[in-house]
Amino acid sequence: MLEVKGLSKDYGGLRAVDDVKFALQPGDVFGFIGSNGAGKTTTIRMLATLLEPTEGTASLNGCDILDDPMGVRRQIGYMPDFFGLYDDVKVWEYLDFFATIYSVPGRQRPKVIDDVLELTNLTGKKEAFVQTLSRGMQQRLCLARCLVHDPTLLLLDEPASGLDPRARAELKELIAELGRMGKIVIVSSHILPELAGFCNTVGIIERGELLAFGPVDQIVRQVQVARILEARILDRAGEAASMLCGVPSVASVAPIDEQKLRIEFHGSLDEQADLLSRLIATGFRVVDFRELEANLEDVFLKLTTGAVN
Repeated sequence: MLEVKGLSKDYGGLRAVDDVKFALQPGDVFGFIGSNGAGKTTTIRMLATLLEPTEGTASLNGCDILDDPMGVRRQIGYMPDFFGLYDDVKVWEYLDFFATIYSVPGRQRPKVIDDVLELTNLTGKKEAFVQTLSRGMQQRLCLARCLVHDPTLLLLDEPASGLDPRARAELKELIAELGRMGKIVIVSSHILPELAGFCNTVGIIERGELLAFGPVDQIVRQVQVARILEARILDRAGEAASMLCGVPSVASVAPIDEQKLRIEFHGSLDEQADLLSRLIATGFRVVDFRELEANLEDVFLKLTTGAVN
């Protein structure tokens, strides 16, 4: 497991990361969410043993980033936001070079290379020169390079930056598959749709402080105290809004357009059903009535202020 214990990093008088604590288990895909400058990359670089923390530490399967950095490095695959590829080498040569660095035995390297190429859907490009690959393929090749030594932890810093929609979707599915394989995956991003749908755990960071950490549904429930309902009424929506404002369990009603109302509701499911029955019994023609589920973007906007260091 990965255990992060009060990581902090100062640059002069600026505290870039402030007492970050969390723990992850095999199979966790952790979405590390924050605006540019929030402290995501600094945290990841400390976990990768590239930066020494001012305070605190972290351990991966018993190896401490301060006491045993080489032990940590053997267990991680780090993909920075700006990755490097060597020109005039073929895809398999690039992977063979890094497999050699990670001390993968020579007799095992051909199979390891074939396996990571198959996993990243690059088998057909094995003999291609790396500079001829598209941006999305280069991104997948960099991820394949991170996998040649079968790491326990993957650190992916803004992995979908600059990719087209199809390449983003392919990368998301690949990251989800790595989680199913039992890897711990940390994916940092400030673009929330990149993380929705495949992260089982998220952390929201702002100005170096971890504001929230936990399973996605748990954080959503903590943030969204009230139910948000949406009602579409064919006519007299304004009158319906006035009527709803008189219901004790309704905190507020706001028009979305000429027919739709957004209702902040503090009642139970039974009271929610009664609310719909009351609208219909009063003569309003309701064609849609549903509860809106909060998403990562709602949570992020609720918890953060937009401040940066």
